[in-house]
Amino acid sequence: MKTLRILFLLLLISSFTYAQESIFNYKKLPSVKMKTVKGLPFISDSITNNGKPVIISFWATWCKPCVRELTTISDVYDDWVTETGVKLYAISVDDSRSMTLVGPMVNGKGWDFTVLLDPNSDFKRAMNVGPIPHTFLLNGKGEVVFQHTSFSEGDELSLIDMVRKLNRGEEIK
Repeated sequence: MKTLRILFLLLLISSFTYAQESIFNYKKLPSVKMKTVKGLPFISDSITNNGKPVIISFWATWCKPCVRELTTISDVYDDWVTETGVKLYAISVDDSRSMTLVGPMVNGKGWDFTVLLDPNSDFKRAMNVGPIPHTFLLNGKGEVVFQHTSFSEGDELSLIDMVRKLNRGEEIK
């Protein structure tokens, strides 16, 4: 009986692992309506980069780790784009009360990447994002190959290393 329970548990764990891989790795982006900082409509499944990797970072103006992450990336973003062709989309989940702070913050920080507004958190929910910052890495086919939450100094180095691997045709594990 004990052997049967262990076997069942192993089967359950392996099924869960497979489900996690199929849900989180290689997931195509859902189609959700958002807006640009200038108020223009934007559909999430139009996030592409001509076969190059894409970084999607969910953030908010009130989230200090989010702002640190995006500021850290901003400092090296031009170099990243030149070297790898990567494109970053920063998705603000600020609600209607704080959404007006997004544009001035982006301009004040000098962020050169694309910033989009998700004030109702529709895209956030569709991507199963919990706590922010939550960053996704997409391969050139637009498939999610990596994700992580939180930010610590040095995380940006791991992220650009994965972008380089994708550009070399290597798999992210």
